[in-house]
Amino acid sequence: MITILAAFLISLFVSILLTPLAAKLGVWGEAMDRPDGIRKNHKKSTPRTGGIALMASFAITIGFAVFMQFHGNNLVRLFLQHWGLLLGGFLVFGVGLFDDYSRLSHRIKFGIQIIAASLVYSEGFGINHVMGYDLIPVVSYGVTVFWILLFINAVNLLDGLDGLSAGVCLFCSLTMSILSISNGDLITSFLFVTLSGSLIGFLFYNFNPASVFMGDGGSYFLGYTIAVISLYSSVKTQAGAAMLIPIVAMGVPMFDTFLSPVRRFLTGRGPFKPDSGHIHHMLVRRLGLNVRKTVLLIYLITSCLCIGSLVAVHIKDEFSGIVLAILGASLFLFVQKLGYLDNFGNKRIASWFRDIGYVTGVSQKRRCFLCMQLNVSNSKTINELWSNISALVEAMGFEHAEMNQKCADGSRIVHSWSKENFDVHGSLCNQHLMKVELPLVDESGFDHGIIWLVKDTRKEAISQFTFLKIEQLRRTIESSLQCLAGKRKEKCIVPADRVPAGNEHVCSPWPKSAG
Repeated sequence: MITILAAFLISLFVSILLTPLAAKLGVWGEAMDRPDGIRKNHKKSTPRTGGIALMASFAITIGFAVFMQFHGNNLVRLFLQHWGLLLGGFLVFGVGLFDDYSRLSHRIKFGIQIIAASLVYSEGFGINHVMGYDLIPVVSYGVTVFWILLFINAVNLLDGLDGLSAGVCLFCSLTMSILSISNGDLITSFLFVTLSGSLIGFLFYNFNPASVFMGDGGSYFLGYTIAVISLYSSVKTQAGAAMLIPIVAMGVPMFDTFLSPVRRFLTGRGPFKPDSGHIHHMLVRRLGLNVRKTVLLIYLITSCLCIGSLVAVHIKDEFSGIVLAILGASLFLFVQKLGYLDNFGNKRIASWFRDIGYVTGVSQKRRCFLCMQLNVSNSKTINELWSNISALVEAMGFEHAEMNQKCADGSRIVHSWSKENFDVHGSLCNQHLMKVELPLVDESGFDHGIIWLVKDTRKEAISQFTFLKIEQLRRTIESSLQCLAGKRKEKCIVPADRVPAGNEHVCSPWPKSAG
């Protein structure tokens, strides 16, 4: 315990000492976070290089512990035998720090994160068991990489308000320290206590109003370190609790990490493009809280989650599930009341999935429509084509269709279809009718004529698919007419409805009274 207390005090002291120096490096290198009034509401430009102090104080404390023989043999064995852990950490921290000075593409950052996570897996720190089931190597690798990337990006997404990300990571680290000490895992507790000291020292400068931010270098380092130490603890003790606690303790950023890409996707933004729709931003806007009160509220939520996770670990299995369910439901209700899930409303989700089902052809209605489209496309004669078009138009809920077809010799043929009891000329002026006129011009630029469609919206409302179907119908008719004209190489002959060549009049179903 004395060793652990010493590590805490050393990392705390070094972090307090180095954080102002790290801030000066940010000012000197112009790695400044400037307010924009949207996502960044701090009042003045602030250096985003505090991650240097976090990483350095953590590394210096571990180096001092090795030198002073504080768990020296175990620490030396850990890092010498598993040098990939150190290399992965430096890669993640390095790419984040470089991004703080000169912005990088998210693809590059994501790729480096995957490489670092792969190094961790290559050192034998993989998730090989889930809920009592052994994972095959490929699945184990995928789950391990996902685990590390999840923590890295969760901490990064949370770093939007003064002291928020560092404080939540502090609660998580302290919780893991308590669990490790209770399990007699002194190396894990030593590492988490050291990280806690670094975070507290950094928070002296990062809490509102912040004089320095941790930046991507700091958030990447914290996420990677928490994920990897948790993996080390679970491998060493074979305890699933080591995997459970950090997930529950960081419930707020985890929730945000899972939903942010989906929320951005649904609203037409890039899944990795920053925005101001995170939980902490919603607290500021919806509840009218200032930055300090918002951060303290999330601290309170996180502390409850941490306590709940410890309780769940130390009680019987049948009750631990109940505790976790209560914690999860409470967090969900909180963010739902906050309005965070407004973009995920049931009607919007249902509509979106209906659209996907229709476009991809999964829905039964789309497959029926496709079948009738094929019938139109496979028509062998003009009469068969119009018969299939009439059947398709009727299935689409239209009352009347009329096609004025232009033939190769310049003459025109009028094809007409109406539902039974529909008075074409007497009803066209009614306001409840939707009337659509579509030019039939194929890809080669040849004008095949015009088709008119009439729909009674009282009988069937216009849906989100109506105009999509109309466009698909137009394209199908155009390609069919083009195909028939190429195969027959003859004039279109339907004498009863023929309009003489050279007549520029185009028959229209709209009466003159309709304007």
